[in-house]
Amino acid sequence: MKTVTELGSHSATVRPQMTANNQSEWLTANDAANHLKVKPRTLLLWVRQGKVKAFALSGTKRRVWRFRQADLDAALLESPVLPSPAPSVRPAERMGQ
Repeated sequence: MKTVTELGSHSATVRPQMTANNQSEWLTANDAANHLKVKPRTLLLWVRQGKVKAFALSGTKRRVWRFRQADLDAALLESPVLPSPAPSVRPAERMGQ
């Protein structure tokens, strides 16, 4: 991340510089669901289950969620969609032996 250093009389402070990438990475629930190719309701279920990282905005009557695209991509890579046992190349009749 790029930073800008501002020099004061005796100290320096560092703050993140806003770029177009930082502003565009935040997604609404609908945009995030479209990114994952699921329904918004499914995405919000995953949020409640802790499968997807989300940020709730405060000060509203209803919860309004925002998502970072990097967090959505990480959630996809973290675990398989449908966990299943590893396939075997052995015939089924020999598996019990």
